[in-house]
Amino acid sequence: MPKALIVYGSTTGNTEITARRIEETMRENGIDVVVKNVIDTEVGEVGNGYDVTLLGVSTWGDDSIEFQEDFEPFYERLDEVRLEGKKVALFGCGDSSYQYFCGAVDELENKMQSLDADIVNTPLRIDGSPDDADAEIVAWARNVAESI
Repeated sequence: MPKALIVYGSTTGNTEITARRIEETMRENGIDVVVKNVIDTEVGEVGNGYDVTLLGVSTWGDDSIEFQEDFEPFYERLDEVRLEGKKVALFGCGDSSYQYFCGAVDELENKMQSLDADIVNTPLRIDGSPDDADAEIVAWARNVAESI
């Protein structure tokens, strides 16, 4: 059975809700899923023993892009792992009224590209509440599940 790791950083709970909805959808599609809060995750777990790793982060900041505070140290350490050819998928929550809507997802995408990871789907960017984007989350998660 294919295995997936979902790592998320969430302050308000929206990114965690999104991660749990992705988990549910992937399980329905035959994927064995492990979900972890970024504070409980070692950077070496990314791509290690999983067919795909999904990384979810929220974006903060008006004047610049700020990672969710628990996710930032994890992000900084990603250079320590070998991700060449490893499948990853990225998602995040934000607010489109801010200048850098889901900017942390953009930064994460750039990092994955610089590490030669295989990004298996267009990153999912949720504007506001994940409850209002359920169909989009489910469709995205199905697409990720089909990629492994």
